[in-house]
Amino acid sequence: MIVPVQNGRLHLPQCLDALVRSEYSTFEVIVVDDCSTDITPQIAERYKTRYLQTSRAVGPGGARNLGSQHARGDILVFIDSDVVVPPGLLSLLAEDFSRDPGVSAVFGSYDDKPAWPTFIAQYKNLMHHYLHQISSESPVTFWAGCGAIRKSVFDEIGGFDGTQYTAPSIEDIALGLKLVQSGRRIFLDKRIQAKHLKRWTFRSVLRADILNRAVPWSQLILKTRQLPRDLNLTYSSRVSSLAVGLLSMGCIILLLAVGGFLRIPLLPIFAAMALLVILLVALNLHTYRFFLQKRGWWFTARAVVFHWLYYLYSGATFSLCAVVYFAGLPFASAHKANKPAPGNSFRKRE
Repeated sequence: MIVPVQNGRLHLPQCLDALVRSEYSTFEVIVVDDCSTDITPQIAERYKTRYLQTSRAVGPGGARNLGSQHARGDILVFIDSDVVVPPGLLSLLAEDFSRDPGVSAVFGSYDDKPAWPTFIAQYKNLMHHYLHQISSESPVTFWAGCGAIRKSVFDEIGGFDGTQYTAPSIEDIALGLKLVQSGRRIFLDKRIQAKHLKRWTFRSVLRADILNRAVPWSQLILKTRQLPRDLNLTYSSRVSSLAVGLLSMGCIILLLAVGGFLRIPLLPIFAAMALLVILLVALNLHTYRFFLQKRGWWFTARAVVFHWLYYLYSGATFSLCAVVYFAGLPFASAHKANKPAPGNSFRKRE
């Protein structure tokens, strides 16, 4: 198991506690320290893991690549340092790979019991759980928070893109697309569910969703001309994003009309906005029923608002990236945090 980490003081001990409790008999744990400045090395020492340290910050993708170079097993299992896995994880993965030799990669989802009680943390993790649980078992993307891949396949396709993605981003999504393009199959095992320890805030959600996800994912879609139809890119999600955009425009027109800046009848505007609201609820009714079942009415009401906000800024980000792309302008790379340096030196302890 390969655990990339940077400053893992808060969560790494719980992550490693869970890994050493695995019911599987034969496995190794490799902690790849991406230039931490806290007590991460001492934590890895306490749990007697194999410890590698990058010579410069390379991001989780580069850290996983380094760990894979020193892994002894035939299956590479990637676990984020803020994830707690169940004791039966490795047994489920071994079952999946042995049952179907044609499967190259397997991943799961977060569970429906997030560690932090705040609304943002609950919403963010429950949405991840929901999307993975309702998606196709044959996805075209990969999730490295709790996923595994055959080492031979990983080496053949060149691993994660550690040059393009030098900060937490969509390096696992890009890897999944590369797998599918090369004819490999990915399996989403919905029995595999892990607990996420991250404490999301409104600010961190916006930063992650826009800068670390929407921007690079939009760039990837535009460059490859491939738009997956699973997870959060289903047809209903695309229509919902458009509907929220139109609803926002309707609100602006309505405000201008009420303020006297536009002389237009208000009734058609109200009618169009009402139809858009009905459409949005209908398209996402299953999602909102899920939230209602898990957390009740008050949580669901707030989740609807935040969900529509997500559609708004995701759609706006993709539209902006499309304008930049088709105008022939260079992309601003928000997901490249560090300039790659030559060489791949590291500190190793086993």
